[in-house]
Amino acid sequence: MVAREIENNRCKGVLLEGVKKEGNLLAKKTSHFWALLLFSIGVFMAQLDNGIISSALTTINRHYDVTDNWGAWGITIYTLGLAISLPIVGKLSDRYGRRKLFIIEIALFGIGSLLVALSPSFGFYLAARFIQALGGGGIFIIGNSHILSTVEPGKQAKYLGLLGAMNGVAAVLGPNVGSFLLDLTGNWHILFLINVPIAIVLFILAFMRLEESSDPSPGRLDLIGTIILSFAVLSLMYGLTNIDINFWASFKQLEVSGFIGAGIVLFIVLMLYESVLEKKENGDPILPIYLIRQPRFLMVLLIGALSGGILAAMIFIPAFTENVLGIMAEKSGYWMTPLALAAGVGAGLGGTLVTKRGPVFTVIISGLIAAIGFALFPLWIELKWQFVVSSMIAGVGIGVILGAPLNILATEGLQSNKGTALASLSLLRQIGMTIAPTIYAGFIARGFNNMGNLFQSDFQNVLQDNIARADLSKEALGELAQIGQQMAAGSGAIDANQMNEIVGSIQDPALKEVILNSVSEITRMAAENGYGGLYWSAAVLGVLIIVASLILVPLRGKASAVSRIE
Repeated sequence: MVAREIENNRCKGVLLEGVKKEGNLLAKKTSHFWALLLFSIGVFMAQLDNGIISSALTTINRHYDVTDNWGAWGITIYTLGLAISLPIVGKLSDRYGRRKLFIIEIALFGIGSLLVALSPSFGFYLAARFIQALGGGGIFIIGNSHILSTVEPGKQAKYLGLLGAMNGVAAVLGPNVGSFLLDLTGNWHILFLINVPIAIVLFILAFMRLEESSDPSPGRLDLIGTIILSFAVLSLMYGLTNIDINFWASFKQLEVSGFIGAGIVLFIVLMLYESVLEKKENGDPILPIYLIRQPRFLMVLLIGALSGGILAAMIFIPAFTENVLGIMAEKSGYWMTPLALAAGVGAGLGGTLVTKRGPVFTVIISGLIAAIGFALFPLWIELKWQFVVSSMIAGVGIGVILGAPLNILATEGLQSNKGTALASLSLLRQIGMTIAPTIYAGFIARGFNNMGNLFQSDFQNVLQDNIARADLSKEALGELAQIGQQMAAGSGAIDANQMNEIVGSIQDPALKEVILNSVSEITRMAAENGYGGLYWSAAVLGVLIIVASLILVPLRGKASAVSRIE
């Protein structure tokens, strides 16, 4: 009897232990579900707003009666706010808890959005955009570091891939969503008011459902380092945003070289200060010097900057479809949709590849796919369906690198400071996204500046081909002969302005259409040359990502051999 009772009690204990374990597993799954849901919505909302404003810039500028140059500050101030908030929020979330910082970030973003929509003046509007950026900048970092700290390694890549998909798809869809809402309502304020109820729901659910995670540190908050870092990033990013199409000539301007130089000096001062602080007892620097000393981590940051350059190539896709494929300007933004959908697929694929083949292999694959996709733009695209195929290939490559691989590489071997490492990666990606558009725009400008040469070398041949295909009347042919005599009597060289004058004087409608078509073909050839250089550059960045990843392999091996366990 006693033996049977003991056996029954043992069985009950085993059963209770099994139920307890099953309950813990269910609770963990529920916690992960809510965390992933809240972070995904937060990331999508913040990143969507980063692109949504581009569709309303002209309307906002008219509303406040400011020039386009001043109006561009609506985007510039947001970029500066993002750059400042990234490293600081990353560190604070590690130290004080990701749940707390997520709630603060959501609150700031919601308040900033409301203030933007209610802005009574342009200055108030810019200040509100800055508050928005302080709130939106850290959501992606907090979400990624929370996953890396709470989710078992086998599932991290899948979850990070989903967050990357939200980030990438929102970035690409932003202008489309903005155009749709603006067309539907005719009111730019709705683009920002729509964030407020979403932020309120996220705020409440985060309080109720999100579990805390942090890397507790006994040291005091590095206030001096935080201030130096803020001014260093602000100075550097402001200088970078002032670079114009004449890339190298821009550095002769004080607003470029002066601020970039000041930013570099402040970073040097910060490094020296943080090195001293790191050696002190209970020192907790805002910038973890031991990470920056690692060649492996620096190479990951370089790949992050290169990936930002590739991401920036997406900005020019609507203009490419308009100038090269002949899509109407008001419809060109919608042609980013194939790339957006492919980027979402790529981010999920990236998570799977990381789990099966590792992060370095995944980064190499992303660089290869992106390079192939962008190389097809100048090599292959002539028809719209070819553009869809090429942009989807490029989108998959972009999506792969947006998700898990770089985030896992940046935090590899870290027991703490994961948010700080991810923030550093995001900051370098932001720098890449700031520099690259200026370089890309230079290629486009050179392409159109070469239009005069194209008129001289190719216009006659293009015109003759179009005349041969047209059924022109004798009167039209006579008028054409007169135009030819006028051109021959001149210098023999014409440019776009002179051609516009010639077209304006033509009486015969059929002849005017032939010449307009010929001028359009020359313009398209100039656009193809400019955008060809742009997308060849993006393809080269993909190749550089592959090269940097191959260099990273031995560096990871060395880092593993002398890994530092915190």
